[in-house]
Parts: sequence; structure tokens; C-alpha cells
Amino acid sequence: MTRRLSPARVAAVCVKEVMQLRRDRLTFAMVVMIPLMQLLMFGYSINTKIRHIPIAVCDHAASSFSRQLAQDVQASQVVRIDRQVSDPSRLEEMVRNGEVSAGLFIPHDCEHRYYAANGQPIAQLLVDGSDTVLASALKSLGHFPFVPGDVVPMVRDPGNLAVTLLYNPSQRSELNTIPGLLGLILTMTMVMFTAVAIVRERERGNMELLIATPVQTVELMAGKLVPYVLIGLLQMSIILWLGWMLFQVPVAGSWLLLVGCCLVFIFANLALGLLLSTIARTQMGAIQLFIFLFLPSILLSGFMFPYQGMPELAQHLAEVLPMTHFMRIVRAVVLRDAALAGLAGDLGYLGGFFVVAMALAIFRFKKRLD
Repeated sequence: MTRRLSPARVAAVCVKEVMQLRRDRLTFAMVVMIPLMQLLMFGYSINTKIRHIPIAVCDHAASSFSRQLAQDVQASQVVRIDRQVSDPSRLEEMVRNGEVSAGLFIPHDCEHRYYAANGQPIAQLLVDGSDTVLASALKSLGHFPFVPGDVVPMVRDPGNLAVTLLYNPSQRSELNTIPGLLGLILTMTMVMFTAVAIVRERERGNMELLIATPVQTVELMAGKLVPYVLIGLLQMSIILWLGWMLFQVPVAGSWLLLVGCCLVFIFANLALGLLLSTIARTQMGAIQLFIFLFLPSILLSGFMFPYQGMPELAQHLAEVLPMTHFMRIVRAVVLRDAALAGLAGDLGYLGGFFVVAMALAIFRFKKRLD
């Protein structure tokens, strides 16, 4: 015989669940913070109208005409002139190393080209085509209507720029996506796996066995990391191999440099995961902390939306995330054949992040039962 549904009993269970949520502060915070984070980050990071893209200028004319050209290009607000260089080859080097997104070369005869009125471009814009969204925004400058101040627009057609897309002239989106997926997958697996490592030992009762052994904290941490380093390298090999076989995304740069950079990134993520495992009390709590950090990594690192299109506050937050720095590194090596010197800043940050996160994890870890 079935019992009648009692609203009082349902209400009692609801009250109990609410009280449980109040005691579980992490879960309660996630209920509020995840929607708030998604709203703020999606609202700020999704920007299809990109402005103030950093570029470098090489002005061989050094005339009032060329200076007005550079000023008018910047006045379009699509780009922001960050550097002035004297050698045109330096422009391509800076684009390859990710120092700027484009380089504007103004030849010595730019004014003659304009007044010759033969349709010849008056200057050249070298664009990093590896980021298809940025490349599309910069490509629009090819039809930039430049008219000097002493010319009536109705008398002469405006001058234009020759836009050259480097590294991805066909603007294939997979060339930008596949290297980014390497950073995404390594972050997801390395941080999440290690985030539950210490917590799992505590929940399964294995911590008592570890307490009874002479294993030191550093030795335990190292033993936890090594298997996942091998897993990370295996994942890297699978992603890059399938990217080449299925999507024709070759590695343009040095494999040795790429493996070394991936190792630094893997260690940084593993240290972050271990740090999370010393904070969380349960495996579910560790996973919740991981989600709390993983969402910003997806949205702010440049994987989905261009870094240059985000507001300054979002960029500052993105700089804290290891995935932001690895996105720059992996795309620079895989697509642009960047040299080690151009990656030094981002690699240095990842190395420092590993040292700090690992030190905090070791400090917080106590080889005892709570």
C-alpha cells in the first residue's frame, strides 16, 4: 500500500538540503559564482569588433606624407602603433615571435606611388594570419581610404595598403584551433587528475599507510607527478599527430623546443592540481575548484576569443592563468616557427608559476589525518 505524499515531509527534506548547502560553503559559493563568472567573462571577452591591435611600423620614407599615413592608420582604431623599427626584416621577426600582430612597411617612394595613380599599393601590412579573427580585422585595412590633407577626395581615388597574411594565408580556422586544443586538453587532464590525487588517498583511507611509511612530503608529491607527466606527453603526441593526419596542421617549428615548452606547462598544471588537492576536503570539492579555474582558462586565454579584444581588466586576469601563456607559446612554435628568445617571457612565467604553486602545495600538505 502506497503512502500519500506528505507536503510536510517534502518541506522537511528541503530544509535539510538547504542547511546542508549552507554548511558546504564551497558548493554554495559555486552556485553563485559560476553563473556570475560566466556572465562577466562572456560579456567582456566576446568582442567581434576588435580594436587597438598592436603593430610595428618601419617607415623608410620618413616624410610628412608617411607620418600622416601612419597616423591615419592608427586613427582607424583598428590598430595601435607600439614599435618603430628601421629594418623591414625586423617586422616579420616581431610578428613571428608574437611581439606584435602586424607590421606596417612604408617604402621610400610611398608618396610617388600615391600620386602616380596607377592602383599600386602605397604601403604593405604584414599580418599574423595564425589568428583568423585578428587577421580578418587587420585585413580590412587593405581597403583603408587614405587621402592626404592636400588632396580633394573627389579628384583622386584614395590610396590603399597591400595586406600579406603570414603563416595562414588561406585563413584556415583549424590551424589556430588544433594547437589551442593542446593547451585546453593538457589543462583539463593534468589539473583535474592531480586535484583529486591527495584527496582520494584521504577518502580511501590510504593516508594511514602513508603516515606509517618513511616517505617524505616532497617524495610523495614527486611520485604523484611523474606518471601524469608521461600521460601529458602521450596526450601531446596524440593531439599533434592527429592534427597533422586529419587536419593537415604540421609543426612548423622545432619539435625539441615544443616538447620542452609542453613539459614546463605540464609541470605548472600538475603543481596547480596538487595545490588544489591540498585545499579541497573531498574529490567533489576538488573538481568544483577545478571548474572554478577552468572556465576562465577557456574564456580568457585566447583559445576562444582574441586576447586583444578583451578589456584591460580581463587581460590582467588572463595574464595570471598558465594557459594564456601556453597559448602564445604553442601557436608561436607550431604555426610561426618562433625562436626560444621570443618565448622567454611566457616560459619564464610558467616556470615561476610551477615553483610557487609547488612550494605552496608542499607547505600546505600535512602527512597526517585531519
